[in-house]
Amino acid sequence: MHSYDYGLILAFFALVLIPAPFLGRFYYRVMEGQRTWLSPVLGPVECGCYRLAGVDPAVEQSWQQYTLALLAFNLAGFVLLFAILLLQGYLPLNTEQLPNMEWTQAFNTAVSFMTNTNWQSYSGEASLSYLSQMVGLTVQNFVSAATGLAVLVALCRGIGRKTTQTLGNFWVDMTRATLYGLLPLCLLLALFLVWQGVPQTFAHYVHGITMQGADQVIPLGPAASQIAIKQLGTNGGGFFGVNSAHPFENPTAWSNLFELASIILIPAALVFTFGHYVKDLRQSRAIIACMLALFLIGGATSLWAEYQPNPALNNAAVEQTAPLEGKEARFGTTATVLWSVTTTAASNGSVNAMHDSLNPLSGMVSLVNMMVGEVIFGGVGAGLYGMLLNVLIAVFLAGLMIGRTPEYLGKKLGAREVQLLVVTLLVMPVSVLVLGAVAASLPGPASAVSNPGAHGFSQLLYAYTSAGANNGSAFGGFGANTPFHNLMLGLGMLIGRFGYILPVLALAGSLALKRTAPIGQNSFPTHGPLFVTLLTVTILLVGGLTFLPTLALGPIAEHLSMGF
Repeated sequence: MHSYDYGLILAFFALVLIPAPFLGRFYYRVMEGQRTWLSPVLGPVECGCYRLAGVDPAVEQSWQQYTLALLAFNLAGFVLLFAILLLQGYLPLNTEQLPNMEWTQAFNTAVSFMTNTNWQSYSGEASLSYLSQMVGLTVQNFVSAATGLAVLVALCRGIGRKTTQTLGNFWVDMTRATLYGLLPLCLLLALFLVWQGVPQTFAHYVHGITMQGADQVIPLGPAASQIAIKQLGTNGGGFFGVNSAHPFENPTAWSNLFELASIILIPAALVFTFGHYVKDLRQSRAIIACMLALFLIGGATSLWAEYQPNPALNNAAVEQTAPLEGKEARFGTTATVLWSVTTTAASNGSVNAMHDSLNPLSGMVSLVNMMVGEVIFGGVGAGLYGMLLNVLIAVFLAGLMIGRTPEYLGKKLGAREVQLLVVTLLVMPVSVLVLGAVAASLPGPASAVSNPGAHGFSQLLYAYTSAGANNGSAFGGFGANTPFHNLMLGLGMLIGRFGYILPVLALAGSLALKRTAPIGQNSFPTHGPLFVTLLTVTILLVGGLTFLPTLALGPIAEHLSMGF
């Protein structure tokens, strides 16, 4: 590694961690309707949205009403996007006269963007019109991220409030999350990306002649606006097929750095938002410490693995350098590794290189980041409410060890809360192991794997892990665009999204009803190094006990077979 590599890592953490406390406090004030510096500009727009939709922002909802509103909104978004993709050939802003999308692929894509997964079994520039990209995908990028933020805020209120039956208003939370939480940041990032050279145009694709005399089509489009929200909203779906490895999506070292930092900027800030809700920022510092510990473990492992020469090459001339096959050669190995760890630690899924070319241990780190539920920062809102589920599990385990009724911030965990936590533990095993086993056992679907042996198994495992974790990245080489995989991966995305959201909202409603007992000397502290260690071990043990056998058949077996 060179000085540039160390500078990149330091700049990345500075861009994420320095603004996080201030942005976290801003989000708390926004979501609670307090006045901010944006209120004079966006306040009238917010009120206009409520009048147009017939929503009374003063009326709050029970967790059941909140859930029904969320499900209705997401169903409407799915239907709209599904219809746009099926009918895009007849709709305007289709400069290249692209045809309608096949229905199973349209189903998969609509589910993918509605669930904040952004899994893509197509190449954007060859399959989607400008209208489909903007009105279909970009809109869902905003509202799917806002949905995750709304669910997190509902859980924060459930933990922080005392004996109440309401958790806020979903329509109000969605509006504020989108209007104040996402749009201003996206506008700033989009302008920056345009400055760096990312296209933002409705012009036709450009035709050029290569040096060999062949005709080349150079795709354009309104890319900068979609790239901004795909990064900040932890969506990840690329405007172009190869995502942020495309020079139009990621043209410079500066765009690479800011796109990379944008992936976990909001998830890191929301950790501090939670601290404001529970009136204890020590909880935020404990959670961010756990996230950073897991991130650094994975990052260090991946960097070590990628800087090892590949013994299969058996070439002394290349043994002194890191293998560059499949890497982002413009920015170097460190930039590729940092992106692969960040995008899988968050439920982002964007890539600036091909994960199929990662060394086995680096590929395993990406898999593990997703298998633990993408709680190492995770998606906007989704990462933190997933982490809070692990916090409650750790508190429950601590209660068992010391023989006390488990409680968190004065809220005792009863049988109902533990049952809901157990339900969430089944989400990833069902969406990854059950659906993946079905795909691997059938000869037709299994033929989508392009490599033999352990690496081929890793391809399939990665695809179903990415779908269940609502990540969206993939090992290149997996032929996912078949009716079976389109439908099965779509099912995995639905399980991975709503399998968490529904229990989380029920848990928020249950905790909101409870009285808050005073925290005494006998209460288990949840803000010190001991709890951070317990939480970290809990996350690794739950993920390890569930997925270690499959990892042994995939990346671990491949690593051992290479003779390292």
